[in-house]
Amino acid sequence: MALLDFILGTESKRYVRRVKASVAAIESRRKELAKESDDALRKKTDDFRVAVKGGATLDSILEEAFAVVCEAARRTTGMDPFNVQVIGGMAIHNGSIAEMRTGEGKTLVAVLPAYLNALSGNSVHIVTVNDYLARRDAVWMGQVFSFLGMTVGVVNSQNQSYRYDPDHRDHDKERDEEGAYKVVHEFLRDVPRKDVYASDIVYGTNNEFVFDYLRDNIEYEKDNIRHRGFHFAIVDEVDSILIDEARSPLIISSPVEIPASHYTQFATFADTLEEEKDYTIDEKQRAVSLTPDGIQKFERILKVENVYVEGSQRAVHYLQNALKAKSLFTKDRQYVVRDGSIVIVDEFTGRLQPGRQWSEGLHQAIEAKEGVKVQQETRTYASITFQNYFRMYDKLAGMTGTALSSEEEFYKVYKVPVLSIPTNKPVQRVDHSDVIYSTRPAKLRAAVKKIQELHEKGQPVLVGTTSIDHSEEISKRLKKKKVPHEVLNAKNHEQEGEVIAQAGRRGMVTIATNLAGRGVDIKLGGADGADRPEDIKKLGGLFVLGTERHESRRIDDQLRGRCGRQGDEGETQFFISLEDDLARIFGSDRIRSVAQKMGLPEDQAIQNKMISKSIESAQKRIEGHHFDSRRFSLEYDTVLDKHRSEVYKKRRSMLLTDDQGVLADFFSRDDLVGENGEAVPTETLRRAVLRSIDVAWMEHLELMDYARSSANLRSYGQREPLMEYKREGARLFQGFWDHVKEKVKESLQSVAKVAEE
Repeated sequence: MALLDFILGTESKRYVRRVKASVAAIESRRKELAKESDDALRKKTDDFRVAVKGGATLDSILEEAFAVVCEAARRTTGMDPFNVQVIGGMAIHNGSIAEMRTGEGKTLVAVLPAYLNALSGNSVHIVTVNDYLARRDAVWMGQVFSFLGMTVGVVNSQNQSYRYDPDHRDHDKERDEEGAYKVVHEFLRDVPRKDVYASDIVYGTNNEFVFDYLRDNIEYEKDNIRHRGFHFAIVDEVDSILIDEARSPLIISSPVEIPASHYTQFATFADTLEEEKDYTIDEKQRAVSLTPDGIQKFERILKVENVYVEGSQRAVHYLQNALKAKSLFTKDRQYVVRDGSIVIVDEFTGRLQPGRQWSEGLHQAIEAKEGVKVQQETRTYASITFQNYFRMYDKLAGMTGTALSSEEEFYKVYKVPVLSIPTNKPVQRVDHSDVIYSTRPAKLRAAVKKIQELHEKGQPVLVGTTSIDHSEEISKRLKKKKVPHEVLNAKNHEQEGEVIAQAGRRGMVTIATNLAGRGVDIKLGGADGADRPEDIKKLGGLFVLGTERHESRRIDDQLRGRCGRQGDEGETQFFISLEDDLARIFGSDRIRSVAQKMGLPEDQAIQNKMISKSIESAQKRIEGHHFDSRRFSLEYDTVLDKHRSEVYKKRRSMLLTDDQGVLADFFSRDDLVGENGEAVPTETLRRAVLRSIDVAWMEHLELMDYARSSANLRSYGQREPLMEYKREGARLFQGFWDHVKEKVKESLQSVAKVAEE
């Protein structure tokens, strides 16, 4: 394959060659459209819609439609799309992921395929990673869509929803809930959620699109249904959403009464257990296991002969959570304690996740460990993973700066290929070789010394760290050296926009945790032009210094991509040690033995190609491990997803019908008439059916959860867990609808009793 790529070029290069003529045709047509009036250009949208309704394919009008968007963008925003942006738009329209470097203008790229696909009359969903970007992009690009006669909506968290309106003004909303972000709210008019989804283009976060889908499937009023189909989704930061967060289930739940002392008791017992003697830790799998000694101790505490028999499994589950909280979850890495509560830190973006909880009692176990108020555990009403949600779309595409390293997973899981789009200008960035030290303290001393030298030279530095505590450690060391700097991590992410915008100024030092520049470009000289870009370029441009390799190469590449935008000068380098988690947990013993044999002083860097390659191979092994883990998890999730699809489809038909005949599967003819001889109203029947489905589904989710735990335990008996889970899942679902009918009958009997009284 490598030889074939060398001879014929990669698929990405072949694609660029194939569309070259279309790109030229679009530019030629755009020049002709420049002579037309605004009204004539706007009328093109109506013409396209008529053509599509008459049978024209979107591909047949692509060149003309893209030319119209390019000209509209030039007139409304002053931006004239580059050829590479047009190529990126074509790739997205074809259902691919466009890998485009930071600063190449992905926000504008998405407008081209979004406009084209919305001509069919179906909504196009543009998915972003946070509320701020959803609003910003909707206002920024709303100018183009609105000019061409298309409606634009925004779905945000806290049930906030807006419609872009160029004539609307609201000067009371100068800043959003994140504080320092200055957001153009004045063109966003508050509208009901349902109206937003009726828009041609809908911007929103991945979380909100998913939660609205789940909310739709527990609604009791058909007029409250939000989504109107899953036709085309364009996912920004697609690798973050569809890979890094792929397995995270989004859950709608309600509290369950379990005493807080319950979790505290398990946390206290976990503290008495000793690692290796009573339990073992697998850092690669992020799992803990009781040893025979630990099991015996636990059995004595519970006063049972066997903790793995039915009835004690839940106790084992709580103890394992307590041990996970103790051994695998560290404050200021996976979570922070803020205002007396546990707030999750997204491990890939470094952002806080207020309002989210780890499921199945893990969150409460961590609260008990930290001694904060233990929140009530919850019972799941509805849930789905990003993997299964986004696979519902008829067409799925995306864009990001880093995707090629995960192209196999994108295609196998989502059937979406990756195309690397060339940069508009040649890349000037210089990626220096890693600097390797034997110990972590030596690495940090060398990194701080390098930062100090660059600061004194005047070259701006962006320092990338993998966790909050690491960023704060670097900060303390810089303070001792009296090097002024800004710290950007999950504890103060409200300042993200302003800090990143100024990170390219002369002598600026910015420390960031896994989120540098997300959604905001770092411009040399600063966003306000306080320093001349040319002066910064002469110094070498922005210097990106990584203090540790991340488990994923994509995260490292994202950090590197913060410099060298649009042909700017820039430099990158990683400082790593053999005591870093990557080398310690996943590196080979050979790495350490080679370093020991070299016998170098602690503060002397190790120059060894074998060690560098071993670090890279460790990253590849981890990525492969995570891929297998996500694929394995998807196989389990798919079992439940088939149940969910059938239940939600049936429930939707029950919600939308006014025909008692459609509802008749769930009750007998006798149930239709009460004891006063009056017919039961259709709405009463409908609510009885919907409520019964919801209760039965909630119970089914719990049973499936227990079935999964049980299937894993059966692996000790040499049984294949997934096959056991599938078999048990099929058995449980076989009686699901009979269970619903029983609950409907009970519900109608209750209604009859109330009527009699």
